[in-house]
Amino acid sequence: MIYSTATVPVNPDGATPLTREQVWKGLELKARDARLFLPPGLCTRCDVVEESATHFVREATIAGADLREIITLEPQSKVTFFQATGPREGAIVNELFEDRHGELHLRFYCYLGLRGKVPGGPEERAEQQQFDSEDRGYKSALLSTLARTRELLAAGRL
Repeated sequence: MIYSTATVPVNPDGATPLTREQVWKGLELKARDARLFLPPGLCTRCDVVEESATHFVREATIAGADLREIITLEPQSKVTFFQATGPREGAIVNELFEDRHGELHLRFYCYLGLRGKVPGGPEERAEQQQFDSEDRGYKSALLSTLARTRELLAAGRL
């Protein structure tokens, strides 16, 4: 199994401050259309194909892999991506929270397996390393999500 977590401050020194509401709008937009937040060409398709009061389903092609995700939103707090089809199975979570000093943070965590691969095998170990990588892992994804949210806000698109 792959378990990874990363946490970053939403408003580090020198960054344009974001409110919880602004970050939430960015997270919800990212859940609905990852193309707006991922590097160009990484996500070539991202469509919401089903929607209900409790969740929505999106189908996407990310890094050449077709996937279907059931996404739940806990307003102003948490987005959970359940991997229904695709190379991974499990859940990915993006969560907003305040630390004990009242500072807003964005946390990623996941618990995943790779479909059709040996649990704990070389493919899962390689995936674990990628998730935990400082420059390619989810910490960098959190930082780029916040940067893109700031760009969309500045452009009046958020």
